[in-house]
Amino acid sequence: MTAATDTGQAVADAHRREWAFVLAATVRVARDLDLAEECVQEAYAAALSAWERGGIPHNPAAWLTTAAKRRAMDAICRERTFRSKLPLLVEPEEAVDELALEELGGQKEEQVVDSEGVVPDERLRLIFTCCHPALAQEAQLALTLRLVCGLPTPDVARALLVSEQTMAARITRAKKKISAARIPYRVPRPAELPDRLTAVLGVIHLLFTTGHTAPSGPALMRTDLTDRALHMARTLHDLMPDEPEVRGLLALLLVTDARRVTRTDADGRLLRLEEQDRSLWDRAALAEAHELIVAGLRGGRAGRYLLQAAIASLYAEAPTYEETDWPQIVALYDRLLSLWPSPVVALNRTVPVSMAHGPAVALAHVEALEQNGRLSRYQYLPAIKADLLQRLDRTDEAAAAYRQALELTGNEAERAFLTACLTRHQTSPT
Repeated sequence: MTAATDTGQAVADAHRREWAFVLAATVRVARDLDLAEECVQEAYAAALSAWERGGIPHNPAAWLTTAAKRRAMDAICRERTFRSKLPLLVEPEEAVDELALEELGGQKEEQVVDSEGVVPDERLRLIFTCCHPALAQEAQLALTLRLVCGLPTPDVARALLVSEQTMAARITRAKKKISAARIPYRVPRPAELPDRLTAVLGVIHLLFTTGHTAPSGPALMRTDLTDRALHMARTLHDLMPDEPEVRGLLALLLVTDARRVTRTDADGRLLRLEEQDRSLWDRAALAEAHELIVAGLRGGRAGRYLLQAAIASLYAEAPTYEETDWPQIVALYDRLLSLWPSPVVALNRTVPVSMAHGPAVALAHVEALEQNGRLSRYQYLPAIKADLLQRLDRTDEAAAAYRQALELTGNEAERAFLTACLTRHQTSPT
């Protein structure tokens, strides 16, 4: 492997693992998302040549953060010089911005230090900052997943079930609103955190989901994203240990991630839940999740994350897939749907319904969701439909549904699984 190849791989690894941290640190200096993002991108581009000449640094994140911050400070100084040379072009109100520029070198350190005591994780602080109530929740989710979590726009679009064009426009509008409304880039005060909690929980959950099954790429999972989401959920639980939904989210991530090593075989082939070796599941994580769920349910305020965690825990507690308590899972899904009437939740409910009441009953629910159209970009709808049709011996219709799922699926491990299912149907005797 050449030095250039080594450097390129190191920069790619640093982008995947450290983008969020570098951006979070840079935005505190730049106080502007567009400027911060531009400076971070320039730092990564500079790393390609600098690391090839001088070697890969021991701490790539520190190198990139320093480079990005310097570019941000240079841009701020150029802007300040421009304003000082052309005072007649500056509106009187701009004096406020000038004061902010003067404060950047450590002027608000007391506030930052105090805030770090509230939200100690750099990336989590920026998520709270971006989840400003002036933005619509869909814009908060899009902006933080794209910028703070470093997900490509197509992956963000897949996660939120919209087109790439729609997602790009949504992110652009959110940035413009932040600029036009002069939303400050500061860590929220402790009293402001609860108002932003719902959006922050949504971001962490979507980040984990995106890592649990990557929207694109060769591997089924992106463990860097799931690990990051778990770390943030733990940090949030340390900050707000009595919040039921924080407890529920951490439990949900723990019980879901406990199956990590069994979701694929040695060749990377996707394994269904019924094929997984339950003896290899992380029992410590499952036990921790169980304690969180029991404590949350005992409090009597079960929200969407706590109910999802309870559902996932029931799947995990069963000795075998066939012995799963399907009626109880359906009952929990009914409670979840009454609280959170999401079409994705309704689709997920059809799986236990098919086991408790038969595939024909579940198929009717899937077809109703299909007619609704809200899940037209969601590959799991035709995938679940195909499985139900297969169980009903409607082979040709099952094959058509598998083809539709393939068209919507970008993850190569999932595509290989669907292709194998389709091949079996096309070659099996009628």
